Amino acid sequence: MSASRSAASRARQLPNAVTGASKVNNRKDQRRRRHMRLRQRIQGTAERPRMAIYVSNKHMYVQFIDDTAAQTLAAMSTLKAEGAEGCNLNAAKVVGEQAAKAAADKGIVRVVVDRGGFRYHGRVKQIVESAVAAGLRISDAAPAAEEAK
Repeated sequence: MSASRSAASRARQLPNAVTGASKVNNRKDQRRRRHMRLRQRIQGTAERPRMAIYVSNKHMYVQFIDDTAAQTLAAMSTLKAEGAEGCNLNAAKVVGEQAAKAAADKGIVRVVVDRGGFRYHGRVKQIVESAVAAGLRISDAAPAAEEAK
């Protein structure tokens, strides 16, 4: 190949695996990654289940999960909650109160909050605060620190 031809050719692009261009950085994927990091530290038990919160554009969901048995102990959402219309702060308050009531009916007093990768702000915060006001106790994520007390 002559020198003039090689100077005119462009350099080959690196594959996406090397440059990281294949990673999609949209908000949904970022939330999922945050949630997976959070789930490495949080585990629910029968005595202290995980209060998993998910907020979509239309509805809010709360589940009380025993991860050791892989079982949902109680659940509440805007679909089931009476008086929860829409997906606003008032509906979040109703869902939190009724979720705490459903948990109390199952004998659940203490929970670990799993915010699902969402910021602790707005509807997520309202759900947790109304559940605490209705009688739920929030435990620390690390059970070893709790047993040392």
